[in-house]
Amino acid sequence: MVPKVQGRLKSLVKNHGDKQHATVSVAQVVGGMRDVNCMLYDCSLLDAHSGIRFRGRTIPDLVNNLPKAQNGTEPLPEAVFWLLLTGNYPTQSEFTEFQNDLKKREEIPQRTIDLIKSLPRDTHPMSMLSIGLMSLQKDSVFAAAYSNGIHKSKYWHVMYEDSLNMIAKLPLLAAYIYRHIYFNGDFIKSDQSLDWAGNYTHMMGFEEHDMKECIRGYLSIHTDHEGGNVSAHTCHFLVVH
Repeated sequence: MVPKVQGRLKSLVKNHGDKQHATVSVAQVVGGMRDVNCMLYDCSLLDAHSGIRFRGRTIPDLVNNLPKAQNGTEPLPEAVFWLLLTGNYPTQSEFTEFQNDLKKREEIPQRTIDLIKSLPRDTHPMSMLSIGLMSLQKDSVFAAAYSNGIHKSKYWHVMYEDSLNMIAKLPLLAAYIYRHIYFNGDFIKSDQSLDWAGNYTHMMGFEEHDMKECIRGYLSIHTDHEGGNVSAHTCHFLVVH
């Protein structure tokens, strides 16, 4: 069926791609809604001229205004996260409080560690990550509240708690997977004196300052890449192309 669908859609774009309904063309719809603004999203925007903007701020803005590690030049990802959620740069006290909150949430249950260790080392890392995350569902704040009949208007409270818990645990889980695959499960203990990305780098086994800075910068610019149509149109897009 796929070749037939591909042929039909390619013909549709070739013969009618320039035709528009309101401001949207047939080619844009077939191609995954590319360049179509169809939702309200305040957190980030991919700008064709200035690159990605986080709450209206460019990457140089973030570098100049967000907290950095000691002797560092890259913004810290948890500070970018604060900006995404609030629209404001964090004060030093807000940032410190948020960092400490993440550190309190980071512990991963032994059952998840044992599960990662039990997986064949040639399992794809993303499969391991999915398995590890699913194993954490038992401790979901939302799941417990949902079972107790929480009202829909309160969903965001418990979803927010689950989200923070996941963000706090991800560096440990990802580092465990990395060490399981490449170092036969020789895990490195978390160092809570470090920031979120610096600790992740440490747990992978890299202690060089430049490596920590590289990971801080890399994760900062990948904190958010514009919400929208990607998930809804991925399958259709893959069939067409």
